[in-house]
Amino acid sequence: MAPSTAAEMVDLYYDPYSFEIDENPYPYFKRLRDEAPVYYNEKYDFYALSRYADVLEASKDWHTYSSARGTVLELLDVPPENLPQMIIFMDPPQHSRLRKLVSRGFSPRQIDRIETQVRDIARRLLAPFAPGDTFDLVQDYAALFASMVIGQLAGVPSEDLDILRQWGEDNLTIEEGGDSFKTAEVMKGKGDADALARRTNIGDYFKSLAQKRRSEPQDDMISAIIDSRIEGDDGQTRPLTERELLDFIMLLSGAGTETVSRLLGWAGTYLPAYPEQFDAVKADRALLPGAVEELLRIEPPTPVQARVTTADVTLHGQAVPAGSRVLLLTGAAGRDEREYADPDRLDIRRHAKHVSLGQGVHFCLGANLARLEARVAIDELLNKFGGWAPHPDRGERIHTSTVRGYRRLPVTV
Repeated sequence: MAPSTAAEMVDLYYDPYSFEIDENPYPYFKRLRDEAPVYYNEKYDFYALSRYADVLEASKDWHTYSSARGTVLELLDVPPENLPQMIIFMDPPQHSRLRKLVSRGFSPRQIDRIETQVRDIARRLLAPFAPGDTFDLVQDYAALFASMVIGQLAGVPSEDLDILRQWGEDNLTIEEGGDSFKTAEVMKGKGDADALARRTNIGDYFKSLAQKRRSEPQDDMISAIIDSRIEGDDGQTRPLTERELLDFIMLLSGAGTETVSRLLGWAGTYLPAYPEQFDAVKADRALLPGAVEELLRIEPPTPVQARVTTADVTLHGQAVPAGSRVLLLTGAAGRDEREYADPDRLDIRRHAKHVSLGQGVHFCLGANLARLEARVAIDELLNKFGGWAPHPDRGERIHTSTVRGYRRLPVTV
């Protein structure tokens, strides 16, 4: 049931599926923080938290704000048995067991070991271009770079990366107004035949790849996960089920590619927009890690995280009943003036904490890898070209309910 304050907010409307809002959600986010820090959307039946302190605490409190029914709004109505067996769709203890199994592959030490290979991928992708050229920073570089890094880590053959990336992007894309959610409808046992075929294509592909790795193990993450064992509910260890294995591979392939490519797209527009800071990064690459953190704060690739409450909550005088759908607006939290001075301004020397990679038990498993990829990708662009000029007026945004950013962004180097 809608809260009593809904009528008072008739002129304040936030819709996560609106293309118009998605183009620039930040004026809406500011109004939510100021006027309705616990906002209720009657059409889609969700509450939204927008202030930094609230998003931070809810992100850490997995007991109350559960991920077990999914972290994407349109998936919260999917029958639990149809949800992918992914660690982002789990709470402890299942989450803890799977995370422990795979976390070694994403430790800072392991990630540092692959920096040379990551740089080599970036250099190979930039090799066809020369100073003065114009190319698509996302399609010709960022998206390919992210998928190739993940592919090398996981063990996906390079010749298959592009079609997998296209399948994944297509399954994430929504139609304006939120009336068509391809992946969600398929999981509910509905959806059109084409959507089902696309999802089946991805599943069949990774099933075949896993079978190959079982018979011919390689030095990659898929082979390592196949060979690992997880503690079951009875305390005994067991290998991952086929479904657990396939869903983990799909998560690794999809999430790792989408988030990094969108982050690099934002880097393509934001850094040139602040010439003094861009010049500082060019002159001193030790500033790059701070620049990456600031880009994550000001434009998180995944600005919305869904949860379901497991108990009644009262926040800012607003009652949120148990079983409610709640959106944690990380994109709004990152620009909360209660936490950050001049929050709409990029400041690569800010060194501020943020919630863009999650917090607590659900802190992003691939955070170390994403940071390395972003730092190396920008570094190699600067090494070869010294800088770039973006053409956002000729760009194209991608519209999904989980990631936000450029699908295409021409730049001149």
